[in-house]
Amino acid sequence: MWHVIGIASLALLSGSLIGTVGIGGVLLVPCLTFVGIDVHVAVAATMFSFLFSGAAGALLYWRAGSIDWRSAMWLGSGAMPGALTGAMLASRLDARALLGLIGIVVIATGIRALSSPERVGESDRLIRPVPLLLLGVAIGTVSAMVGTGGPLLLVPLLMWLRVPVRAAVGLGQAIQIPIAGLATLGNLMTARFDPGLGIVLGLGVAVGTAFGARVAHAAPLALLSRFVALVLLFVGALVLARSWQAFAGVLT
Repeated sequence: MWHVIGIASLALLSGSLIGTVGIGGVLLVPCLTFVGIDVHVAVAATMFSFLFSGAAGALLYWRAGSIDWRSAMWLGSGAMPGALTGAMLASRLDARALLGLIGIVVIATGIRALSSPERVGESDRLIRPVPLLLLGVAIGTVSAMVGTGGPLLLVPLLMWLRVPVRAAVGLGQAIQIPIAGLATLGNLMTARFDPGLGIVLGLGVAVGTAFGARVAHAAPLALLSRFVALVLLFVGALVLARSWQAFAGVLT
């Protein structure tokens, strides 16, 4: 009983961060493995839960007018074949190095946002279709390879490109759905999916995402930008730690 409550509480916290800043799902897998859940089962359940957080977040950000669906369509069109490609490459390429690279990108974006908050995520810049398509392919591929949600890489990159912070987070909500859908399909075929764990996580992150989305649209933009930057620094450090731990495990 307490095990389920703990997992649900973790999902609520993760979902709240996903709804507020678009990044938070990266907390789930390391915490689940810490309590003894097999890493493959944890990744499969986490990817399934992103269907719930993506649906809840996309709906609320859309209702608030914070999602450019044209951009989301191009990103999703690239992310779906990218996720399939990443799933096939996962066993052939070193995901630990990619995870470390993601951590560096996330931290660099957080530092840039803190040092120049007036220049990061404050413009009305929109990205053209072809770059969005290519960006979707890259994000879908890498996300499927390292077992994280698309927003972990998408939100920092969009903020780096000076896309408004709420628009970046909104696109991060929408991009979760195609990536999580294809990843879940692959996990179902490998029989690594635990439906009970997936549903508990899914319901928790959905409720948390709904709460976080309301906070994101109620908070002043400057405060939200700084909060996003701090979360990026924390999550980037966590991702680097996970990458280093994986390397250390191989060396020993």
